[in-house]
Parts: sequence; structure tokens; C-alpha cells
Amino acid sequence: MNQVRRGYIFGFLAYAAWGFFPLYWKLLKPAGALEILAHRVVWSAVFVTLLLVAMRNWRFVAVLARRPRTLAGIAGAAVFIAINWGMYIYGVNSSHVVETSLGYFINPLVTVLLGVVVLRERLRPTQWIAIAVGAVAVIVLTVDYGRPPWIALTLAASFALYGLMKKSLALPAAEGLFLESLTLTVPALVYLGWLVSRDRSTFGHVSALQTTMLVLAGAVTAIPLLLFAGAANRIPLTGLGLLQYLTPILQLGCGVLVFHEPMPPAQLAGFALVWLALVVFTWDGIRHARRTRKRAGADTETAAEAVATTATTS
Repeated sequence: MNQVRRGYIFGFLAYAAWGFFPLYWKLLKPAGALEILAHRVVWSAVFVTLLLVAMRNWRFVAVLARRPRTLAGIAGAAVFIAINWGMYIYGVNSSHVVETSLGYFINPLVTVLLGVVVLRERLRPTQWIAIAVGAVAVIVLTVDYGRPPWIALTLAASFALYGLMKKSLALPAAEGLFLESLTLTVPALVYLGWLVSRDRSTFGHVSALQTTMLVLAGAVTAIPLLLFAGAANRIPLTGLGLLQYLTPILQLGCGVLVFHEPMPPAQLAGFALVWLALVVFTWDGIRHARRTRKRAGADTETAAEAVATTATTS
């Protein structure tokens, strides 16, 4: 099996796992969102620590200890991913799975908009059209919900900001997750200790299955991330960008088909506008990538002809 095909398999498995996450977090009830988040943080740190011990890869810790700005960036990324994880778990366990899927549908548009605001990037006209259609979709959904879709917007914004921080840090997947989890472990342990002291902890008090699944939340978090890293290193960004839509599609399916959440006509219209925006956005991205490759190929041919002409005349 070649590396590109292996990369697509890794990417498919990662995005499919994220798409079926609602089924997992629902099984952890009656634990609340904050308790599940705290266990997810702690057991992620434990899982990745064991992984790094097996890999014997601790040199990066000494290197980062001399880079305070990088450590500050890691702390910022940890805060954004904690907000994202916590809001997602809350959305799933409060029967808003459909709205959580909306957050990941609009995430690419929010990421592009963030690039304009923060990085001063310039968008092509078609990208502006996609963002405008997405904005109209949010307005339609706000009217339908009777409120802004805060869960979706928080998920999209927190993950976009997390991606921005991760891009600037450029850390490998396992090392990055370890440091982010480690940053959040102390407050997570404090919160879990507070739950125990108040006799509000569900850990070990509901069932053996629920306790085991809380422990396994660390592996469930880390494995798709490692698969994603393996995909990102092997396949083009355009392929990775198309695969990312698998996650919200599966989440939407879980919400409507498994948990029987309603999808009234106005809400369906809002989602349809989001999908239209994504079609425009994706089509523009693919077209731009093809033009870039053709231009690069033409430049290479021109340079080769120039070299050949020079060699002939000399």
C-alpha cells in the first residue's frame, strides 16, 4: 500500500471517529459535561504519557522549557481546545447534536474569516460569496431557534482559534496533545476532587461500563488525533479538506437518525445554505489549487527551456 492511500485511510478513520463521538459521550451520562471534560483531560494526559514513554521521546520537554513564548502559546491552545471539548460534550448531552454538527460545518468558513481578521489574508471574490451565504444561514437559523446558534458558533470559533494557535506552534500531534492535556490536568484534578468531596462524582458510582468509558476517554481522544496527523503528513490539503466534511455529516446523522432530534423546514433551509456555502468554498479551493499547480508546471517548463537554450548557445 502506497503512502497516499494509507494517508486517506488514516484520514477517513480519524474523521469517522470524530463523527461518531456523540454516541460515545451520550453513554457517559449521568456525568455532567464538566466532569466528562475533566476525565477526558486527565486520561488523555495519562494515555499520551504512556505513548511517549513507549516512544522514548522526552527530548522535546527540555527544549520547550527554554522557550517561554511557546509554552504560553501551548497554554492558549489548551484553553481553546478545553472550551471546544466542553461545549461539544454539553451540546451532545443536552440533545443539541444537530447544532454541534452545524458548528463543524461552518468551521472552515470561520477559519477563513479568522485568517482575514488576524493574519490580514486577502480572500478571492468567491470566498467572500461563500462567507456571505454562510452569514445568511446563521441569520436564518437564529430566527428558527429564537436565539443565535451559540453552541455551533462557539464550537466553530474555538476550534478555529485552536487551529490558528497550533499552526503557529507547529508541534507534533502526540507531543502537542501531551502538553495541552498537562496544562489542563491540574484544574481538572481540582474539579474532580471537589466533586468527590461534595459526593457528586459519578466515577465508580454508576456502573463498571460508565467508569471504564470515562477512563477510555483519553484513548478515544488521542487515537483519532494521531490518525489525523498521519493523514496530514501523507495526503494533499485539498484531500484533507474534503474529508473533513465527513465528521459533521455523521454527527448530523447521529442527531437526526439515532437521537431523533427535530429538523423543521426552516432549520433545514439554514443547513442547506451552509452546504451551499461549503460547495462554493470547496469548488473555489479546488479550482485555485489546480491553477496553482498548472502555473507552477508552466514556470518549470519555461525554466527548463531557458536552461536548454543557454546550454545550446554556449
